[in-house]
Amino acid sequence: MRGPGASRAGGRLIVVHANRTDARAELPPRVGFVVSKAVGNAVVRNRTKRRLRASVASRLDGIPAGYDLVVRANPAAAQASWAELDTAFGRQLEKVCRP
Repeated sequence: MRGPGASRAGGRLIVVHANRTDARAELPPRVGFVVSKAVGNAVVRNRTKRRLRASVASRLDGIPAGYDLVVRANPAAAQASWAELDTAFGRQLEKVCRP
């Protein structure tokens, strides 16, 4: 994502890309996930996606309207617990959604 409203924050486990445009200012946030084969086999990738979805769902009310987020899992996310992924997502979300 590029442009004046784009930002990115990353860590060892995940990278969060955010984009905010005036055209979507009043619309609810959208979230997409990228979990590549580098993370692991299909079972590991799907487990990682489920954990990330649960983390996003618990914080969805805190994501400002008009944001498009892409959450990308790094290979280290395969060995991370749900609590570690949840903490990492919360930390990165705070960084990209700052006014």
